[in-house]
Amino acid sequence: MELTDLATIRALCEKYDFALSKGFGQNFIINPGVPAKIVDAAGIDRRYGVIEIGPGIGVLTKEMAKRAGKVVAIEVDKRLPPVLAETLAGFDNVKVILQDVLKTDLRALVEQEFPGMPVAVCANLPYYITSPIIMKLLEDKLPVENITVMVQKEAAERLAALPGTRESGAVSCAVRYFAQPRMMFTVQAGSFYPAPKVTSAVVRMDIRPTPAVQVPDEGAYFALVRAAFGQRRKTAANSIAAGLKLPRPQVAAALEAAGLDPRVRPEQLTLEDFAALDAALRQGAGQ
Repeated sequence: MELTDLATIRALCEKYDFALSKGFGQNFIINPGVPAKIVDAAGIDRRYGVIEIGPGIGVLTKEMAKRAGKVVAIEVDKRLPPVLAETLAGFDNVKVILQDVLKTDLRALVEQEFPGMPVAVCANLPYYITSPIIMKLLEDKLPVENITVMVQKEAAERLAALPGTRESGAVSCAVRYFAQPRMMFTVQAGSFYPAPKVTSAVVRMDIRPTPAVQVPDEGAYFALVRAAFGQRRKTAANSIAAGLKLPRPQVAAALEAAGLDPRVRPEQLTLEDFAALDAALRQGAGQ
């Protein structure tokens, strides 16, 4: 069964009375070259256990099942498991779990499903929920080697942006703290059904053995990063003061103590700058 073939997709949708859901951000891959390219980018082979998020009708799942030791696909749309049971019928190394990935204990899943295997995450993510899923995958500190996702190109650029550059945002800092991201390739809108209004891109994030910078309290560090980018058009001092509800002079003094210009913009700050600022704010608060 050729799952990238439009006639096949339509026949499956009709058979299972399945209409694509805008709410779940469903866009199925119809370019037959794309799934193999994504799996190549993820570097998956027989040794690997793979977590997939949002398998859809199983286009990418099928390609991964051909190459990986085991694939566990997490799907939130309860209409899809019967479709997947048909499209993946030939594979005994695939398990479909009907759950919301944001509410799933992924660490327990990895331990249960992939004992002794290197693990990767590989997914064509729904655009509307890209950042929450990426943040959960990173913050849960899963024992995975890499995360390879296809997302909207603009989101991909943010995920891969270097802190301290114009494209950088809170999510760029979080990704770079936990992983080393690389933009792999772009995918045109015509590669999907229905065609989205935007270009997509694949990003691979190789998880670091230890975070990029050492900080005493990750929660406080990321609260500072989020506050800085909370009001992008303002200076870092103004947006941090507003976001953390601190007096602006205190934030400006901490910036100076960290060796930074109080007029610096949030996107000019590196991970090391944020760590130094976090330390200066702690010192100023007597922590």
